Amino acid sequence: MKKIVLIAAAAGLMSVAACSKSPEAAAVENNADMLADNMEMQADNMDAMADNTSNAVATDVLENAADNMNAAADNVREAADEKTDNMN
Repeated sequence: MKKIVLIAAAAGLMSVAACSKSPEAAAVENNADMLADNMEMQADNMDAMADNTSNAVATDVLENAADNMNAAADNVREAADEKTDNMN
């Protein structure tokens, strides 16, 4: 009975160890998330500026810049995911 419990506990710990990230991978992911969050906040600010301007051309420029910033934030997150996948 003790052997079965020991084997079950070892199997459980191995599965947890396999799912955990290295400290370096966690740092990469955290930094990328913070950077992407800041980029998304900048995009939100650009959208707000676009809403507050009466110039149609400026509105279009700001909205396009905000869209590009959101796309760049997505790219940062994807690059971090790929990097952390290669680190584990």
